[in-house]
Amino acid sequence: MKKTNKSSFAKSKSQPQNKVGQKPKVKLIKDDSFKKTKSKPKSDSDEIRLNKYIANSGVCSRREADLYIASGNVKVNGEVIMELGYKVKPTDKVFFDGVLLNPEKKEYVLLNKPKNFSTSANATQNNVENLIKGASKNKLFPIGRMDSTTTGLLLFTNDHDLIAKFTQESQRSSKIYQVSLDKNLKFEDLEKIQNGLTVDDRKIYVEDISYIENQPKTEIGLKVRTSNIKIVRVIFEKLGYDVLKVDRVTFAGLTKKNLPRGTWRYLTEQEIINLKNM
Repeated sequence: MKKTNKSSFAKSKSQPQNKVGQKPKVKLIKDDSFKKTKSKPKSDSDEIRLNKYIANSGVCSRREADLYIASGNVKVNGEVIMELGYKVKPTDKVFFDGVLLNPEKKEYVLLNKPKNFSTSANATQNNVENLIKGASKNKLFPIGRMDSTTTGLLLFTNDHDLIAKFTQESQRSSKIYQVSLDKNLKFEDLEKIQNGLTVDDRKIYVEDISYIENQPKTEIGLKVRTSNIKIVRVIFEKLGYDVLKVDRVTFAGLTKKNLPRGTWRYLTEQEIINLKNM
């Protein structure tokens, strides 16, 4: 067995073994060059833009981060950085308004909100944040507002770019609501809503409106692009109806499927991609 090991060992080495006291000739040079080619790309790939680093920490969006950088409010390793596009490494210490940042992974949580919980900061015990307490160690923010009487889908994230995207008026993703009224919706009123209503000198259009199949005519399905839930109530109140309940059934392609009231789930990678591509 010993002879076999020696011969195989000798074959695996392209050169004979060095005697004691002799320096290896080729091996050290090859090893050094291997280490150099490994270390260079690793440091480059670890670097990210400073505005992204700040946005990942959850304090603001990338666009807002650029404004803070240009204003001299950001330090990297004790030095004020005002250069847009500046890159940092994970080992760098970044201070934002004197506070050391800890960039965190972006997280996305979908909640089927029950009644009596609100996004309002004044609602302490019944704040929606209490419903997703175990979802993340990081601070997650709801996308848009939702009062205590409105139920249904509410998305939480620490991705401030996504929050800004879905709360601006120019965002045109579809949301579907089931609206419960105090009395049957007249067909002529349904047509008025479909054709667009003028409220406070502003024309309000909906994508679609219909009676919900196999339900009383007090139950209405409404598809809109606005992120302002109050508009949903205003549409019916303008025509003399009292809105008893508003339930958000879909939000930007996300649905309540397999998500009972009061429960939450993480978004899939594909769902996140879809939201970012809207």
